[in-house]
Amino acid sequence: MEERELGTMETPAPTTVHEPVLLAEVLHYLAPCPGGRYVDATFGGGGHARAILEASAPDGRLLAIDADPAAVARAEALAARYPGRLVPCHGNFRDLASLARRHGFDPADGILFDLGLSSDQLADPARGFSFQQPGPLDMRFDPTQGEPAAVIVNTWPEEQLTDLFWRYGEESRARAIARAIVAERARRPIETTTQLAELVERVVGRRRERIHPATRVFQALRIAVNRELDVLELALEQAVALLRPGGRLVVIAFHSLEDRIVKHFFRREAARCLCPPGTPVCVCGHVPRLRVLTPRAVRPAAEEIARNPRSRSARLRAAERV
Repeated sequence: MEERELGTMETPAPTTVHEPVLLAEVLHYLAPCPGGRYVDATFGGGGHARAILEASAPDGRLLAIDADPAAVARAEALAARYPGRLVPCHGNFRDLASLARRHGFDPADGILFDLGLSSDQLADPARGFSFQQPGPLDMRFDPTQGEPAAVIVNTWPEEQLTDLFWRYGEESRARAIARAIVAERARRPIETTTQLAELVERVVGRRRERIHPATRVFQALRIAVNRELDVLELALEQAVALLRPGGRLVVIAFHSLEDRIVKHFFRREAARCLCPPGTPVCVCGHVPRLRVLTPRAVRPAAEEIARNPRSRSARLRAAERV
């Protein structure tokens, strides 16, 4: 989608290598329109945000939230192309309600969560998300907050590491990997991404899969470092409360645990009764707040996966405030 030309004084946005996934589907379910107020809770490379702003021209507004200072810098540069319409915001979507109120987006007409890592984060070895190049074991979305992954790897006991890799990474060799980590760090600290990845590969070996043997371990560490699953539950609850009647909530998940949380949340908020099965008369008093728009998760088409292989695990779910 073409961006509007504002002349030679326009501020160039920092470059991004990230391609937004399920872009047409996001626009279909979010249904942005002129005059609307929208929240992109995970701005990232800004691809979804640009499309929402174009679809809601000339006066639709967008709050662009991201925990990553680099993403916020991209949003700040992009804001020059949409004067008065794009509002950059450095923050975590666990604080969605307060951020939206502070910037005048309560109520909102639509809220988008794209829960995947951006290609920009993966491409920067200093962030520690990828093991393709050596980098520090960090993995924090916001490098100014919390403790890096190296603290978990080098201090957590074997049982706790085993549980982490099994629960968040669904790694079948979790115990063996945890035992190897504890043995290795007794000799020297595990400080880099490639050091950890090579250790995991020695334990697991090369599987007959498309993904690297360390992928699940890195995924589990990233989820733990950023408390992603706990934060998602809080953010979904806040999002529903922020939406005006008829407003849309769209969530793209890349992990089965995240998608399960979204699916169950949507079902619960769309249900007319939450009483245990067999209860003869409803006593819960639950009032539905959502109407589910996607009975099944929407997945990328084969053409999109061929163009952008990182989209293959994406799952989109959408609902409307009633």
